[in-house]
Amino acid sequence: MSFPFFIARRYLFSPRKVGFIHLISAISAGGVAVSCLALVVTLSVFNGFRELIGSLYTAMDPELLVMPAGGKLADADDPALVAMMRHPAVAAATPCLTQQALILPKGKPLVFTLKGVADNYAETSGIDSILVGDIEKGFTLQRAGVSYATPGIGLAAAMGSVDFGTPYIYAPRKGERINMANPAESFTFDKVFASGTAFQVHQRKYDENIMLVPLKFAQDLFEQEGRISSVELRLRDDVRDVQAVKAELTQAGGGRFRVLDRTEQQEDTFRIMNIEKFVAYIFLAFIVLIASFNIIGAVSMLIIDKRADTSTLRTLGATIRHIRRLFFYEGMLICLVGALAGVALGIALCAAQQHFGLLRLGGEAGTFIIDAYPVSVHAADVVLVLFTAIVTGAVSVWYPIRYLTGKSAH
Repeated sequence: MSFPFFIARRYLFSPRKVGFIHLISAISAGGVAVSCLALVVTLSVFNGFRELIGSLYTAMDPELLVMPAGGKLADADDPALVAMMRHPAVAAATPCLTQQALILPKGKPLVFTLKGVADNYAETSGIDSILVGDIEKGFTLQRAGVSYATPGIGLAAAMGSVDFGTPYIYAPRKGERINMANPAESFTFDKVFASGTAFQVHQRKYDENIMLVPLKFAQDLFEQEGRISSVELRLRDDVRDVQAVKAELTQAGGGRFRVLDRTEQQEDTFRIMNIEKFVAYIFLAFIVLIASFNIIGAVSMLIIDKRADTSTLRTLGATIRHIRRLFFYEGMLICLVGALAGVALGIALCAAQQHFGLLRLGGEAGTFIIDAYPVSVHAADVVLVLFTAIVTGAVSVWYPIRYLTGKSAH
């Protein structure tokens, strides 16, 4: 243990008396603790919402999604695509064709996203777990040559109900402009039957916009025979390194196909959340910096109070550098004690929120997807908070200590 650090520790944790300077130091440490607590809790809440949204997307988003690198469509029998679907790590692969379509419920046009999927769609998605309505039937695409549609719950409500009958679905003819004299000639159309079920992801982009139909139905409607827009993959249960499989699939695609994991499929959403989290961190880090300035007062009072001690230390051979390091360590110890206390209290508060739901979202039970704010403490965030407190503490006390000890030396 270095000599300056030993003296600094004695000043901070002196058991002989608790004076005014100790009280100022405790208040300074308390300010740092409160700001660090707020930083831990806020970052954990952002983590909680991120994980919540990720869990909601999981039911509809595949483990890996293969899309053409150039253009919107690809041939379903493309050799590179077939090789990717037959990769040893792939347990199931579902070709899909997704485009905009039109329906006329109650005579009013409604534009939505029609997603044609292969018969094994339930193997690559969690569609069975998010069905509402007549769920005893399960997820149905076709039966006895009849095509069935399963819309999002919001889209079903816009069409009247889950049992929306047998409407016609319209799509613009490929490569043709709309004939204003006779618009009907510019559209292809086909009848689809209600499956009696709908899915509910609790996200508007899914629930109010997507309808699932058989792949063949979508290919005929959009006049895209043998063409697909994506392939959804589910990996084997024993696969541990998803990113390694993703890299192998990308290489097998020969640069003509992109492979996206779940985070990349929702890149815009997660980018916005990351920006919000970063902005919140910047504001709270500034509060930590302001709280660290309180340490200046405590160290300044200590320098004044310990003038006799510093004179004695100088007489015994201590240099001005030793004196500065002594009071710098004192300030950093105050900051570190406050930071550790704040982080510990923040983790404890997050644990209590997880188990008891102390802070509610408001409204009656069931109004929201969850009743209480979600929290998730990440080790990286804890390290970041401690690093922020230490850096801001060092920045706030370094110059004042050099200035005050310099004056005391003359």
